[in-house]
Amino acid sequence: MAGSVKTYRQEQAELTRIRIAEAARKLFAGNGYGATSIDAIAKEAGVATRTVYSAFGTKREILSLICDLWLQRAGAQELAGEVLQEPDPASKLGKAAHWLTNLYSAGFDVVLIFEAATDESAETRALLRSKLAGRNQVMDAIIASMEKDLAIPLKQAQAIYRALAAPGVYQELVDESGWTEADFQQWVTESLRRQLLA
Repeated sequence: MAGSVKTYRQEQAELTRIRIAEAARKLFAGNGYGATSIDAIAKEAGVATRTVYSAFGTKREILSLICDLWLQRAGAQELAGEVLQEPDPASKLGKAAHWLTNLYSAGFDVVLIFEAATDESAETRALLRSKLAGRNQVMDAIIASMEKDLAIPLKQAQAIYRALAAPGVYQELVDESGWTEADFQQWVTESLRRQLLA
C-alpha cells in the first residue's frame, strides 16, 4: 500500500508536467502545433527548456498528455459507462449525444490541435490514429450494446454515430453557425433516434 503513495518529488514532477501540457495546449491552439517550439512551451510554462525535454522528450508526448487530461477532465470514461448501463434505447441515444457534446465542449480546441498535427511525423500520425481509434471503440460499443433494438444493421448504425461525431460537423454547427451546445446535443439525439430506432 505504501508503495502506491506518491512522494512529494513525484507530485511536483507531475504538476510540472501538467503545467507544461497546459502551456503547450494554449500555444498549439493559438499558433499551431507545427509552429510551436519546445523553447516557446518552456517559456509559456515558466520552466527551463531542458525541463520540458526531461519531462516529455518530444512535442508528441506533450500532445498525448494534453489528450489524456482533456478526456479525464471531460469525465469521458465515466460518462461512457453511464451510457452503456442505460437500458432504454431512446434514453441511451440521448446519453450518447450528451457524451459526444460534453467531449467537444470540454476541449474542441484539442480536437483541432490533433487535426492540425496530422501533417507531422509518422509517429505523431500513429499517436493520433490510436487516440481516434479509442474514441471510435467507445462509440461503437455504445451502439453495439443496443443491437437488438436497432432498426438498421449494426455497422450502418455505428457509422452514422461516427459521422455525426465528425469534428467538422460540430465545427460547422456550433463554431460557424452559432448553435448552442444544447442545440447540437438535441440535433444529435433526434438524428440518432430517427435513423437508428424503429
